[in-house]
Amino acid sequence: MGDLAKQSGKGKGNKFTKEDYLKFIIPSIIGLLLFLVPISYGDSITIPVAFLAKQLNALLGTAIPTITVLILAFSFLGSLIAIVLKPEIILKNEFLNKLLNVSIFWLVARLLGLIFAVMTVYSFGPEWIWSEYTGGLLMYDLIPILLTTFLFAGIFLPLLLNFGLLEFIGALLIKVMRPVFTIPGRSSLDCLASWVGDGTIGVLLTTKQYEAGYYTKREAAVVATTFSVVSITFTIVIIEYLNLGHYFGEYYFTIILAGFVAAIIMPRIPPLSRKPDTSFEGTELKVENIIPKDLTTVQWGLNLAVTKAKTNSKASRFFKEGYQNVIDMWVGVLPIVMAIGTVALVIAEHTSVFAILGKPFEPILMLMQVPEAQAAAQTMVVGFADMFLPAVIGSDIESEMTRFIIACVSVTQLVYMSEIGGLLLGSKLPVKFLDLVFIFLLRTIITLPIIVAVAHIIF
Repeated sequence: MGDLAKQSGKGKGNKFTKEDYLKFIIPSIIGLLLFLVPISYGDSITIPVAFLAKQLNALLGTAIPTITVLILAFSFLGSLIAIVLKPEIILKNEFLNKLLNVSIFWLVARLLGLIFAVMTVYSFGPEWIWSEYTGGLLMYDLIPILLTTFLFAGIFLPLLLNFGLLEFIGALLIKVMRPVFTIPGRSSLDCLASWVGDGTIGVLLTTKQYEAGYYTKREAAVVATTFSVVSITFTIVIIEYLNLGHYFGEYYFTIILAGFVAAIIMPRIPPLSRKPDTSFEGTELKVENIIPKDLTTVQWGLNLAVTKAKTNSKASRFFKEGYQNVIDMWVGVLPIVMAIGTVALVIAEHTSVFAILGKPFEPILMLMQVPEAQAAAQTMVVGFADMFLPAVIGSDIESEMTRFIIACVSVTQLVYMSEIGGLLLGSKLPVKFLDLVFIFLLRTIITLPIIVAVAHIIF
C-alpha cells in the first residue's frame, strides 16, 4: 500500500499513509453496506437503513403524528420568525438561515402543511381534507415512513458524502460523461451526490458550478434536470410504501436502465438541446480539469478520495452534518409533502383533473398490456405535483406489476414541483416552468416503454 500511496499522490506531490487510506476505505465501506447491500427481513428483502427505520417506526407507533405536527409547527414558526423578526441568531447561522429564511411561497406551503396536519390529527374542519384517502393517507401511511427513513439516512449520509467515495467514483466516470451525455466529467459528482443524498444536493452543486463558470447554460440545464436523480432514500420509501420491497433489486435495476436511456436522449432533443453553450452572465467559462498524464484514472481517483477523507477526520463534524441532514429533511421536506400532497390528493380524489390529464396514457397502457390501465393512467401525470403522489394514488391497485411500473415511472420522471421543480425555478439556472413541463412529459414518454418491458419480463 505504501507504493500505491506514492503513486496516487505523485501528481500533486502528496504521500499518503496507510492511516490516510483507511480514513477513505472504512467509512466508505460502512456507507455502502448500510445503503446498498440487501438483507433479508421477514418475507422481503430490504437494506439496513430501511430495516432500522421500520424498527423505529414500530417502536414510536401512534406517537409519530404528534411528532410530525411539532416538526411542522417548528418549520412554519421558525420561518415566520426568520422572515418577520430577522433575529441575528438565525440570519448569521448559515444552516439556520438556509433552513428557515425561505421565500413567501415556501412559507405559505409550510403553513398549509401545518394546518392540514393539525386538521388530520385532530379530525376537524372539512372531512375531504383529513379523510383516510387524503390528509389521513399522508399522515398515517406515508409520513411515518418518511420520518424514520429520513432519520437514519440523514445520520449516515456523511459516510458516503464526506470520506472520498464520490470523488473516487467521479474520477472513474470522467471519461464517460462528455461522449455519452454531452456534459463535463465533473457532472458525475452532481449525479452521485443526488443519488446518495438528495436531488436538491445535485441542483445546489450544479447551481454553484454554473455560477462559477464550470458549466455552460445548456450543460447546467442538462445536469440539473437529468442528473439530479432521486436519492436511494426516496426510492426505498416508494418501493416499501407500495409493498414491493421484495422486488428492490429488480426495481433499482429498472430505474438505472430507464434513467440511463433518458440521460442519453434528453440532452440531444429540445428543450435542453436548444439552450446556448454560453457561460453564466459576467462569468468566464473555465476549462475542465483533466487527469494528469503521469497518473492512471484509479490513481487520480484515490488521490482525490484520500485528500477528501483527510479533511473529515473529526467525529464531531460527522455527527454535526448527520443531524443537520435530518433536520433539513424533516423541516424542509415534510411540510411540503403534507401541503402539496394533500392538495393534490384532494384534487385527485374529489375532482377529475388528473383523470382527464392522464386519459391519453390509458390507451397507451392498455396497448402495452398493463393491468388496471385506467386506474394507473392518472399516476403517469400526478407525479409532476409531487413524486410520492403516484405511489399514494396507486397503492390500492391490486396488480403487483402495475404498482411496480408506477414506482419506477414516478422515480425516473425526476421533475416534481414540490421540491426539485420549485428549487430549479427559484435558482439562477436557465430553466423555465414550460421547460419543466416538457421535460417531465418527455422523460415519462421515454422511460415508460422500457419500464413496462422489464415489468413484463419480471412478472
